[in-house]
Amino acid sequence: MDIPDHLMAEFEGGLEPQQRITTEIEAIHAEAAADPSVETQPRVNFPPYRSSLLRHPTKDLRHADPEGAEVVAPVFGHSDVDALESDLTIGGNAEPIGERMTVRGRLVDGDGHPVAGQLIEIWQANAAGRYIHKRDQHPAPIDPNCTGVGRCITGGDGSYKFTTVKPGPYPWRNHNNAWRPAHIHFSLFGTDFTQRMITQMYFPGDPLFALDPIYQSIVDPKARARLVAAYDHDQSVHEWSMGYRWDIVLTGSHSTPMEAEDQA
Repeated sequence: MDIPDHLMAEFEGGLEPQQRITTEIEAIHAEAAADPSVETQPRVNFPPYRSSLLRHPTKDLRHADPEGAEVVAPVFGHSDVDALESDLTIGGNAEPIGERMTVRGRLVDGDGHPVAGQLIEIWQANAAGRYIHKRDQHPAPIDPNCTGVGRCITGGDGSYKFTTVKPGPYPWRNHNNAWRPAHIHFSLFGTDFTQRMITQMYFPGDPLFALDPIYQSIVDPKARARLVAAYDHDQSVHEWSMGYRWDIVLTGSHSTPMEAEDQA
């Protein structure tokens, strides 16, 4: 297989500079801005996101038998999801270190109608930007009291709530000095486990937005903005936690950008 020049640098032990990545992002965005069509979802083949060139689908999708998948898929009932699982600050022997916060929002369809009774799972890095995972070996401290995972069932009005600590940015080997903006991963399930959508929630004012090819793989700026939560002072709790609001729209022209399954 011929290896593209921009991948050869990493294979040979070097990493490309941020400026090269940024220049490529700006060129793609300029081309997209001149196109009258609007792209609201991430591009699965986005060259500045180097590994997407090797991971994106190259063949047509194939239909799968949903009943066959459900035979071996996990199942859950409302009784299996405890209300305490939405609080990521109480799973250890002490509280996790970091900025405590509450994230609230609603899961709605394209017409603004609530989507009730749906499973939402989240996972995140700790306040130092470290995941509790054997593949995460960058030299940031592990917080034994921060598992970084939680889940809940949406209420009758489509509402959800998580209590956690704000995750930190972390390095990744896309290019030299590459850092991911702080984010929380969201996984949304429909009526069964064959209906899954995955996305990420970011925090307002992050200086890494312009430098991150994953965030910038959404070429429409309005769609990118829908991934950023809003600080909501009314959701902050006196002497306890900061408050953020982030609504998730499943369909329509204002739908929340979602990751492709292969990228998740």
